Amino acid sequence: VQLQASGGGLVQAGGSLRLSCAASRRIFSNNGMGWFRQAPGKEREFVAGINYRGAGTTYTDSVQGRFTIARDRAKDMVYLQMSSLNPADTAIYYCAASRTPYMTTDYSDYQYWGRGTEVTVSS
Repeated sequence: VQLQASGGGLVQAGGSLRLSCAASRRIFSNNGMGWFRQAPGKEREFVAGINYRGAGTTYTDSVQGRFTIARDRAKDMVYLQMSSLNPADTAIYYCAASRTPYMTTDYSDYQYWGRGTEVTVSS
């Protein structure tokens, strides 16, 4: 297993969750990383991305200011801290590794995908 996401669960609106993604060193060290999500009946969408150093991040507009992506290079981990959650955030969340060192919002730039972790936000 090269990418493993965890940390999903059921939370009330307004609450917080932190998702974690463990990556193998081979695909973590020099790759940009990202989080995507897929809600029932919808296409997978970009949520957040981070470059290989962790110095640059980008977010989709709907989570800007509420979600924070971070990476721990010593532990080969990527995190998504989610706050002020609302029912529209309900989805399966996936972590992914890019083909390049850079942060990217483009689904086609991501080469490796982990199994998702489910987040459910109740109203």
